[in-house]
Amino acid sequence: MKKIILGLVLISIVLVSTVTFIIKKPMNQIEENIPIPKKELFEDYYELGEQKLKTMTLDEKISQILLVRVPQKNAEELISKYQFGGYLFFERDFKNLTKEEVINKVNSFQSVSKIPILTAVDEEGGTVVRISSNKNLRSSPFLSPRNLYEEGGMELIKKDTIEKSELLKELGMNLNLAPVVDVTTNESDYMYKRSIGLNATETALFAKTVIETSKGLGVSYTLKHFPGYGNNVDTHNGISKDDRSLENIKEVDLKPFESGIEVGVEAILISHNIVTSIDEENPASLSKKVHDLLREDLNFSGIIITDDLSMGAITNIETPFIKAIQSENDIIITSEPEKTIEEIKKGLEEKKITEEEIDNMVKKILSWKYYKKLL
Repeated sequence: MKKIILGLVLISIVLVSTVTFIIKKPMNQIEENIPIPKKELFEDYYELGEQKLKTMTLDEKISQILLVRVPQKNAEELISKYQFGGYLFFERDFKNLTKEEVINKVNSFQSVSKIPILTAVDEEGGTVVRISSNKNLRSSPFLSPRNLYEEGGMELIKKDTIEKSELLKELGMNLNLAPVVDVTTNESDYMYKRSIGLNATETALFAKTVIETSKGLGVSYTLKHFPGYGNNVDTHNGISKDDRSLENIKEVDLKPFESGIEVGVEAILISHNIVTSIDEENPASLSKKVHDLLREDLNFSGIIITDDLSMGAITNIETPFIKAIQSENDIIITSEPEKTIEEIKKGLEEKKITEEEIDNMVKKILSWKYYKKLL
């Protein structure tokens, strides 16, 4: 009898202790406000990226951070020689070609690459249709986001994203530099025709819809143009200054990017606009302050891509490729790869940048390629 009573007492003590622990544990956590660390997007592949990085020469590492516009001549020879991280395809690269010819062209680039390359294209729909402008590849060009939304709302946006992804994947493309998620509602805005033309909340839903729908389809999508193009002029031809308040930009322009980040967008492309409320001197693409806003305030752990550093807004800036590294981009888009490589090597020699900075960029790119199952 004594043993039974003793056993019951011990059980009671254990139960009370367990209940007390269960009750107190969450309360302590709430009181201490302990943050739950958020996993980085490619974190599971960092070790593989690090291992692959160790097998590369300095020249190969420099080339890996470049997304190069496909040269009109000797494209296969150049990628074989330099081992670029990727090629960016334009309308001229698809013109009059059949699907089979495009596939063979892409495969020829991949076959001479030690590390599988990013094959990127701007297939936005509407005025920017690098692929679907060719009737051999699609019977009609993809519609603009605005036209899609007007015809069938977000459901048609979903269907369009699936159709785009299937066509791009079939042709060997693995990265779409789309969608445009700039909040522009005035017809006079330069980016108006390329945007969905809705307010910040609805544009954020558009960003979320495209990124969520694209997952698992074999093609990564890119939100652009951070931190929001607003009503700025065309940066292909010259410098554009954005004098809006930071409060306005946060309340309006950042919402679509925040929405996309929440559902796992892998890449964000930075504009060349000078956003004076963040950085009065540097274009966003070359501004550490803008990148810090994206990394620290929005908690983006994916790939940051510059807009093409051969564009008009950049031509008067000294050593733009060095600044692109210093401001902590991950990938540099260039139409002048040999000039870019030369400038980066000189920057290393003059200690303006370090090999460690290059390594950090390459590790992120390689980890992304593992994540994408290219490696």
